[in-house]
Amino acid sequence: MKKFVALYMAPVAGLDEMRKNTSPQQMKEWNESWMKWAKSHEKSFVDRGAPAGKNKRVAKDSVRDVRNEVTGYSVVQADSHEDATKIFQDNPMLQMPGAYIEVLEYVEMPRS
Repeated sequence: MKKFVALYMAPVAGLDEMRKNTSPQQMKEWNESWMKWAKSHEKSFVDRGAPAGKNKRVAKDSVRDVRNEVTGYSVVQADSHEDATKIFQDNPMLQMPGAYIEVLEYVEMPRS
């Protein structure tokens, strides 16, 4: 089995709109649907992941606050990249306007 990192993504404006217009009850229901989805795929998880917090961008000569589309991550295992993507096709996060999930192959680095 190979490992894959899934990055949950959504446009910044869409996130702002969702936070502004989502009631606590709607947020609770959304979280419950995500937990139900995660439970249905629990055997695939290496790390269920977490939401992303505030961003800092580190460059050669600077560090600054930024915003990007990353909203969270998960790490799964699957036989192939195609099988890994299938895990996320029914993810409730995809109900958010403009949301998408990037599924990247996890590449092990040799240890010295």
